Amino acid sequence: MAENKSRKESNKIIAHAELLGTRVVVWDEEEGNKIYSEKYFGKWIEEEKVKFLQLMLEEAMLLLERGFIEIKESGKVLDVREFYRRCCEIDPELPFKYIVYRDLRNRGFIVKSGFKFGTHFRVYERGVNPYKRGEKSSREHTKYNVHAVPENIDWSLADLSRFVRLSQNIRAKPLLAVVDEEGSVTYYIIKHVSP
Repeated sequence: MAENKSRKESNKIIAHAELLGTRVVVWDEEEGNKIYSEKYFGKWIEEEKVKFLQLMLEEAMLLLERGFIEIKESGKVLDVREFYRRCCEIDPELPFKYIVYRDLRNRGFIVKSGFKFGTHFRVYERGVNPYKRGEKSSREHTKYNVHAVPENIDWSLADLSRFVRLSQNIRAKPLLAVVDEEGSVTYYIIKHVSP
């Protein structure tokens, strides 16, 4: 019975990845394209004439939980629990960021890194191709900038203001995703109001 289950799970794997320091990479271009084009995960990187798909830790975690990828570190296959532990060592914010990431993905949104925009995630509407080249309609732009925080965070007004301004600069709605101690997420839209 366990053998049949592991055989079924291995049939779902569409890519093999490697944890290298703080990043997860898929070296095989064909496997990477399945994740990138079909599931909108990752970002293609080219360094020193080597092209690979780089996944955010949250993306890799979700794909691993769903059985779509296998992740190795130094030749050892990591299970979900071990990979999660390693991710938390790399990024202490991962526990609440991952809860928000998984929640947004489970709701059907396409979620990309918001690092360049001073937040955790950029979120696209359902059905949008975030990789479309050329002119985009207003529907195809980032809909939300999402910042994940635990419920007991102390956030300064300056940080909150910066988050709102950066979101408005790219015409995205700033969402604060508050994760409570039970792992539930509550989303708050933040608006700038002029006195």
